[in-house]
Amino acid sequence: MNRKGFTLIELLIVVVIIGILAAIAIPKFANTKEKAVVASMKSDLRNLVTAQEGFFSDNQDYAATYGATQTNGAGGQLAFTPSSGNTITINYTNAAGWSATVTNPAVTSASNDVCGIYVGDPATYSAGAGLAATDVEGAPKCY
Repeated sequence: MNRKGFTLIELLIVVVIIGILAAIAIPKFANTKEKAVVASMKSDLRNLVTAQEGFFSDNQDYAATYGATQTNGAGGQLAFTPSSGNTITINYTNAAGWSATVTNPAVTSASNDVCGIYVGDPATYSAGAGLAATDVEGAPKCY
């Protein structure tokens, strides 16, 4: 008798091996997605610095808010749109500096759930962004 095909045991072993590989791979992919969201948060902060410096060049002051259109003048509105899901809060003080934070509900790890940045005197502005006075001005940091 000539039987062709796989036995039930062989098929079960293959299914178990595939299950083990999937159990290893799925958490790695979930972590990669969160890293991508954190990268978009940092990118938004870098883009905000560039937009704020352009606004400062035109108005000799920083913008206090952002929106679809720009409003010039002291503490005006910056024409800026963050990435999808990111929420930016600008902590405006005056023409001497500002700070900002960004959050995204897709980030669940406690060590990266908020990113902040500041421009100006670190003693005055870093507290609003949740950063320490020793952090680098103009460089985003997640905490």
